[in-house]
Amino acid sequence: MSEFPRNPAADALRPESRIVHPPLAGLGGARPMGIPLHQGHLYAFETSEALTASFTGPDGAFVYNRYGNPTVRSLEDAVADLEGGTGALATASGMGAISTVLLALLRSGDHLIAQRSLYGGTFALLADLAQRWGVEVTHVSGSDPDEVAAALRPTTRLLHLETVSNPTTRVTDLPGLIAVAKRAGVLSVVDNTFATPLLCRPIEHGADVVVHSATKYLGGHSDVLAGIAVFADPELHRKVWHHGTELGASADPFAAWLTLRGLQTLALRVRRHCDTALDLATRLASHPAVDAVHYPGLPDHPDHELARRLLPDGHGGVLAFDLAGGREAARAFTESVRLAALAPSLGGVHTLVVHPASTSHRQLSDGELAAAGIGPGTVRVSVGIEHPEDLWADVEQALAKAG
Repeated sequence: MSEFPRNPAADALRPESRIVHPPLAGLGGARPMGIPLHQGHLYAFETSEALTASFTGPDGAFVYNRYGNPTVRSLEDAVADLEGGTGALATASGMGAISTVLLALLRSGDHLIAQRSLYGGTFALLADLAQRWGVEVTHVSGSDPDEVAAALRPTTRLLHLETVSNPTTRVTDLPGLIAVAKRAGVLSVVDNTFATPLLCRPIEHGADVVVHSATKYLGGHSDVLAGIAVFADPELHRKVWHHGTELGASADPFAAWLTLRGLQTLALRVRRHCDTALDLATRLASHPAVDAVHYPGLPDHPDHELARRLLPDGHGGVLAFDLAGGREAARAFTESVRLAALAPSLGGVHTLVVHPASTSHRQLSDGELAAAGIGPGTVRVSVGIEHPEDLWADVEQALAKAG
C-alpha cells in the first residue's frame, strides 16, 4: 500500500495499537517517532522519463502536492489500514471526499440509491446532481434490503449509505443492503464518519468505498478541515485518484499532519464519547421536557439490535433528542448551554449542540425533514470528553429554560 516502512510489529496488532504506529517515511534507517510534516509542494527529477512516470497513479513518485505528498500519503495509508482498504485519497474536506467519489463514478443518466436520512450537505449534493446532471436519485429507508432491490434499475450505478445517519442516529443494515447492491453489480459508498473505523469497518461488510469527514473524529480537536475516501479495490482507487487530482480537492499537508496527530488518540476519545453519550441519552430519556431520544445504545431505539451486531464496541458519540416545546424550545436550549457550545460540526473534544432543521439540514423542505425523521424540536448533541456529571448539570439547566 505504501513505499514507507512502518514499525514491523504493528501489523499483528489490534487497531487501537496500530493507530499509534502509522506508516511513516524512514530517514536513513531511523524511524521518526513524531509525524514528519512535508510542507513543500514541488519535487524535481533527474530525467524526463522519471518526471512523466510520477503522474501515472496514486503510488507514483511525489511530484506536486495536488498529486501526492509524503505527509498526506501517511494519512491515506494509516486510514486505509484501519478501514481494511487497499488505498485511500485524502481531500480538503469531508464533502470534498464525497463529491470526488460521486463525480468520478457517476455521469448523466445514471441512477443512484441513497438513504432518506443523510447529512444535509450530501442531500444537497445529490439534489444538485439530479437537477443539473440528470442523475436520478431514489431515497430509501436504509433498513430494508427488499426496498433497495425494488429500487434497482438497469442504470443504477451507486448505493450511498451512512453507517449511522445524521442526525437521527438510525443504524443502517450495511450487510443486507450492500449484498443486494453487490449482486446487481452496483458499487456501494458508505459514510463512516459517525462510527469511525474503531466501531465499524464497512469494507468488511462488502462496501467498495468508505468516506470520512476527517474534520470530525479522526482529527478530533476542532482544528482541521479534511476528508478521506478509502477503497477496497486498487483499480477503483486509481480511477477516482485520477479524477480527484483534476478536480483539485487534494488535502493540504498541514491538515494531514494535524489529522495524523489527532488520529493517535482516537481510541481513547471514542471510548469516552461512547460512554458519556450513553449516560446522557439515558438521563434525557426520563426528562419531562424531552419527547424522544435518538441513540442506538438505548434499548428502545428502533435499530438497537442491529447496532449491537454492527457496532459491538460502542454506539458512537452523537445523539439527538426531540423537545416537547418544538422549535422555540430548541432555540432556548441551544442558547442556554454554557459548558456545551452552540456550534456546527461534531466529533471533537468539546460537546456541541445544534438545531439541525435550521443549520446542518437547512437545505431540506419541511416534508423532506419529516421524511428524514427530523422534527422542529430536534436537537443534535455531539458529546465531547468532559466529565459526565458536569455535562449533565449543564444540559439539565438548559432544559429547565427550554421547558
